[in-house]
Amino acid sequence: MQPNNKLKGMLIYIVIVVILVFGLISVLNMMGSGIKAENYSNVINQFDNHNVSTYELDLGSGALAYKLRGESEAVYPHYYTVPNVSLFLNDTAEYRREYNALYPNEPLVQNFLPISDNSFLTNFLPYLLIIALMVGFTFIVMRQTTGGGKMSQFSKANVRNQSSSGKKTTFKDVAGADEEKEELAEIVDFLKSPKKYQEIGARVPKGVLLVGPPGTGKTLLAKAVSGEANVPFFSISGSDFVEMFVGVGASRVRDLFEQAKKHTPSIIFIDEIDAVGRHRGAGLGGGHDEREQTLNQLLVEMDGFAENEGIIIIAATNRRDILDPALLRPGRFDRQIVVNYPDIKGREEILKVHTRNKNLAPDVNLATIARTTAGFTGADLENLVNEAALLAARSNRRSITGPDIEEATIKVVAGPEKKSKVVSDKEKRLTAYHEAGHAICTYYCPSQDKVHQVSIIPRGMAGGFTMSLPEHDKSYKSKTEFEDEIITLLGGRVSEKLILDDISTGASSDISRATQIARNMVTRYGFSEKLGPIVYGHENQEVFLGRDYSQGKNYSENVAAEIDGEIREIIETGYEKAKDILTLNIAQLHVVANYLLENEKIDGDDFQKLMKGELNKIADPELKEEAIDTLEPAKEAEKDMPISGFDNQSK
Repeated sequence: MQPNNKLKGMLIYIVIVVILVFGLISVLNMMGSGIKAENYSNVINQFDNHNVSTYELDLGSGALAYKLRGESEAVYPHYYTVPNVSLFLNDTAEYRREYNALYPNEPLVQNFLPISDNSFLTNFLPYLLIIALMVGFTFIVMRQTTGGGKMSQFSKANVRNQSSSGKKTTFKDVAGADEEKEELAEIVDFLKSPKKYQEIGARVPKGVLLVGPPGTGKTLLAKAVSGEANVPFFSISGSDFVEMFVGVGASRVRDLFEQAKKHTPSIIFIDEIDAVGRHRGAGLGGGHDEREQTLNQLLVEMDGFAENEGIIIIAATNRRDILDPALLRPGRFDRQIVVNYPDIKGREEILKVHTRNKNLAPDVNLATIARTTAGFTGADLENLVNEAALLAARSNRRSITGPDIEEATIKVVAGPEKKSKVVSDKEKRLTAYHEAGHAICTYYCPSQDKVHQVSIIPRGMAGGFTMSLPEHDKSYKSKTEFEDEIITLLGGRVSEKLILDDISTGASSDISRATQIARNMVTRYGFSEKLGPIVYGHENQEVFLGRDYSQGKNYSENVAAEIDGEIREIIETGYEKAKDILTLNIAQLHVVANYLLENEKIDGDDFQKLMKGELNKIADPELKEEAIDTLEPAKEAEKDMPISGFDNQSK
């Protein structure tokens, strides 16, 4: 709003207030005076005609109350406020002298109230209150319309200043990310001693983008930088910029950088920047939608004509692929740090951080837990330790034991047990053979991780599960590993068909995962000898409205048919391989299934003993004797069995 428009608006409001005030004063005067159709002449005529028998006059305010002869009301029926007390007394002096002579039996009753010191204040106090209320109302309205109050705060950035909080996060609170901390240590050193870098002509990175899967500690690293540098830290989420009103996001970006400039050197941290930094042109609304305006303003603030000296921007995302290229160029985000899954050493350090305030039993070995939690993020490990502590507290133990850690690991991966769920004997038997099929196929596929636990107790959405934990970290997966994984996934369906001569919907999730693995082998990893090492389809399969919306497949329908054929061949080959494994080891399949029916679960060590013929833990004597008899021919057949993989099947 221009200054002239502001002045014009203020004048209009002032005129409205004045009219309202005078109107209210007039109404109050009418209400207070009690005049119906009387005026001063009529009142004086009543006195001149000697009709007034009793009256009361306030010498200060001029308030007049009177009765006429013949009226016997307890209160005065007539009220009037004389404009001038002295004039009124002069006009009624003759009346007062003559009345008692004319009406000796009805003497005149008159009462004059003296003038009080606060009469003026008392009379005008209601008007002053009205004026004050109207002025206050005008001030509030003007503030809302000219940039104050909640309407103006709506365009302010909802910034959380982490430096003002009591507890500070430092690099000691971050474990399993040594290289990432080294990269960020330069930022901290620059904020502490910028002169060292300026003298040599070095420029600190303007922006640092933390990229990595969810839960790997990107936000924690940003907080640690703030705690180490001891500078103002302005934290905001990417979604806080975007609102339904046009221009609010860009205004909040400007306000965010203005606040940071007032406290330089400072750090701005934008969490989940992909909410506002998506690739422009990815919407059907053209280039003028609210999100793109916000992004444009962010690009200008980060590297435009105005210099932001002493401000470092740190952002975090797990979707770097959808960010706008202009946001990723040098000068804006000069440095991109990948915060990946921690390795075994990093997991052990993370566990030390999360267990330093917890009581651990002597049987808890953090190195062992780190080995059995490959693929866990820092958030997963923190959740694991917390779940173990809850289990220990639930059992009224003062320390966390090894079984607590074991149960918490399975709970985090598969969900809580549902022991109260009623399962029929038929479904229980089907689940036992289904999970036994998974476990035995895993055992005979050497590229697969060892079986950690098999259970037919429902957990989460699953009726049972076969859990394998890797013994070491893997950076890559080979073709043989994928093929064996498909065999393992289809083992449950094959076992149902072999033993029960029927199939169920329990294998739907396994089939879906096997199909997706086969599709990726053909279209993404180039594992198909027929189609060659070519990527079919876009690497990022997500379709943005307006971008890739009208783009079709980058291969012909003939190639699509060949892809489907290759996927079908991989799945069918894996199915036949699983069938061969379970047919040759049908005795062991019965042993494992019967053990599950009797005990409901089996851990990895007992499973290995069952597969090797060590059956001391089977309680039923008849089952034990039967299992020993069926395992002898299985051991002989195992000697002639192919080792593993699809290539052995083709032999």
